Amino acid sequence: MGYLTKEILDGFDKYKYSARDTNPLSVYVMSPFWDTVVQYFPKWIAPNLMTFLGFLLTALNFVMLSYYDWNFYAETDNESSPSIPRWFWLFAAVNIFLAYTLDGIDGKQARRINLSGPLGELFDHGLDSYSASLIPVCLYSVFGRGAQYSVEPMRFYYVVLMILVNFHISHWEKYNTGVLFLPWGYDFAMWGSTLMYLATYFFGSGIYHIPLTPNGLTCGHFLEYVLHISALSNIPMVFYNLYRSYADKTGKMRTFTECVRPLVPLAIFIAISLLWAHYSPNNIVYNDPRAVYLLTGTIFSNISCRLIVAQMSNTRCEAMNWTTPYLILAFLGSILMPRLERIFLYGMLILSTLTHWHYGTVVVQQMCEHFNRICFGVTLRTKKNDVD
Repeated sequence: MGYLTKEILDGFDKYKYSARDTNPLSVYVMSPFWDTVVQYFPKWIAPNLMTFLGFLLTALNFVMLSYYDWNFYAETDNESSPSIPRWFWLFAAVNIFLAYTLDGIDGKQARRINLSGPLGELFDHGLDSYSASLIPVCLYSVFGRGAQYSVEPMRFYYVVLMILVNFHISHWEKYNTGVLFLPWGYDFAMWGSTLMYLATYFFGSGIYHIPLTPNGLTCGHFLEYVLHISALSNIPMVFYNLYRSYADKTGKMRTFTECVRPLVPLAIFIAISLLWAHYSPNNIVYNDPRAVYLLTGTIFSNISCRLIVAQMSNTRCEAMNWTTPYLILAFLGSILMPRLERIFLYGMLILSTLTHWHYGTVVVQQMCEHFNRICFGVTLRTKKNDVD
């Protein structure tokens, strides 16, 4: 079964990458650094391999924190939960910085060996859509849950959703303008994560319990505000860039309904997710937050990947994600059969994860076959006719 139709594949043939990066940290600091670092990589290393390794490092942090701190109690005053080993925070800092570096040089490696194309960009942005939830959830373990030094799981759930919305609207912006205006928040978030992990390694998580203001504002509360403000600050620029594309007639010039179409599946997904979170008979966000965060991030990644495919191929975006009816059934099943709520939650998590992995694998295979490429190689595929 193939997810990409002939129309989509033909659209990829006409695609040309267009992006603008105005972040001073990225332009004047990181880009020159990446230009230097990429020179040390042999030309036989495929850009997609670098992208995938960077994602695996991010995922490794999440997996290890899931082992040490499933319910985000390790760095709190909860005596029943042992603390996360101090060495892990140095390990996590190295991992996230390496992931950031690999994400920054994969495109430079592609241009260096004349291998740039839609496959690499789709692969990169698709994995980024998954990392968009993994990175903030890992940061939550630095502070732990609780109102005294941090925020409760429900409040952090809103932080995660805001970050995901911010990621999605950047690609919605490109869907309509044809240009990807890279948000500033990503570079600062990666540097912030690295420095916070290092600070935790050297000084312990207790430093985040020190009040920053007389009324008891701590670093955990401050991070919540920073992440919300960072996500919200990008929204005015998105609408301004969208307005300019229509005023100057430089964008896709879609009708209003076609313009907002990619926002529909995300809005429906968030609405159902919040209904389940607020009306859960067993308060699943409080009792099993990591599973809720991971389920949310996985379904979101699938929604965003389908938008990215439509945006790059200049085809019509889907107005409904396939997971929507299953998510509704899981929510209603939890309301009607509260004892089975956790089964519904983990059933949806397993279903969405396996199907999303299948979607990503098949899409990459179709792209490789269409462009005669090997995903993790730098040579062309060997066709059967060539062998004969």
